[in-house]
Amino acid sequence: MHEDKKNILLITFDNWGYNQYIADALEKKSYRVKHVNFHSFEYTYPDFTHKAFNFITKNLGIVNLKHIHYNDIITDEIKNINNIDTVIYIKADFLSKQTIETVNQKAKKSVLLINDSINRYPNTKNILGLFDKVFSFERKDCDKYDLIFKPNFIYKTIDRIPKHFKYKVFNISSYDKRFPVIKKIAEALYDLNIKSKIVIFSSKENNDPYLEFSKCTLSISEINALMEESEIILDVNRNQQEGLSFRVFESLGLKKKLITTNTDIVTYDFYNPENIFVIEDVDNIKIPQSFLQSPYKVIPQEILDKYLVENWVDELIN
Repeated sequence: MHEDKKNILLITFDNWGYNQYIADALEKKSYRVKHVNFHSFEYTYPDFTHKAFNFITKNLGIVNLKHIHYNDIITDEIKNINNIDTVIYIKADFLSKQTIETVNQKAKKSVLLINDSINRYPNTKNILGLFDKVFSFERKDCDKYDLIFKPNFIYKTIDRIPKHFKYKVFNISSYDKRFPVIKKIAEALYDLNIKSKIVIFSSKENNDPYLEFSKCTLSISEINALMEESEIILDVNRNQQEGLSFRVFESLGLKKKLITTNTDIVTYDFYNPENIFVIEDVDNIKIPQSFLQSPYKVIPQEILDKYLVENWVDELIN
């Protein structure tokens, strides 16, 4: 007898497109997946008064009109969906308790995946008790709130390491509190006469020869193309964040060396000092020539397998 496909509901704020890889991996396992990406829900202020009102109230923590809009559309999206086997949320801190409870009533199991530190999004603390399982990529949060540790995943791999590269080091980041650190690293690489492509998303102008400012964001495919042209990936973690960013897992999948400011990376099973250089003091950056010139050391497949998205999704639904 043919077994009916299980229904998976994936509710995410997928502003970069990483969460679609989760949906695709589940579909390849013969699950029926509905991905509700509320980042795609456009909200238009009726007039300037509403925009000004929202600016004030959201900063005071009273109400956010965009978040109300997200909740209304999600509720409408799932009103005709029943018999959900597992509902998976990513960035549920944007949602109200009422919306989460309404969705959960339709599901046999509810799962929350957190890929930011709770310190950065403190509203997450208020909804942790609404889910059957809560996963986080931040070990400190797992210890503090009794969550299940789950790092990010590898969504793209290559079979062969290219022999020639356009750039030695590549990084792409938004303009935020990490910028002073990124600038120091970019300048240090420039002083070492290393050809780098360090791109910052910002409307600001830039005259530094070691930085590029872009007013337009790039898609994942465009970023991947730049990474494939680069020998080493640069990763700069946010302040007080130990969870590993996607830059780390992109470097693993693409067999790239990594320069990172995240000192917690040395605790992971894939860490190899021949592949990963950790900057511990951004005011005294000394990257050895031996690291820059030596070839990438291939990571054992049995270690990489558990991070591949096609295997990584199993824990969410089992």
